Amino acid sequence: MSSFKHIESATAELTLAFGSLIRRVRAAAPSELHELSWTQKSVIIRLDKDGPTTAADLARAEGVKAQSMGTAIATLEKMGLVERKAHPTDGRRMNIVLTAKGKAMRKNTREAKHTWLARAIEKLDKKDQEKLFAAGEVIKKLVDL
Repeated sequence: MSSFKHIESATAELTLAFGSLIRRVRAAAPSELHELSWTQKSVIIRLDKDGPTTAADLARAEGVKAQSMGTAIATLEKMGLVERKAHPTDGRRMNIVLTAKGKAMRKNTREAKHTWLARAIEKLDKKDQEKLFAAGEVIKKLVDL
């Protein structure tokens, strides 16, 4: 088997392994998160990381149409996860802000995922844990290529 064919085959297996792990970690999230669309989840994550912003900026950041973002935000508002607040410097614009409920959901989701992963890693023997953490460093290098 040529080196390229071997890398192609191993890459396919690695992709499947990553996909399976991501699905398992996502499944550990609280059930209310499973009801949200990808865009809605992304909005919550982005607001948590970057703070308040406009719907237009969210749409650009997520690569969706303004109408689609408006629909996503409206649903999140109805659920009590986000709210609109006046922009601090431009009274014509509104910022989208995470509510206390939205912040709590994000925190609970992150903690549930991290807890599941930590417990799963604990079940590995020390040698496999070391390999996994070393692989994490290699994966970081891949991201930067």
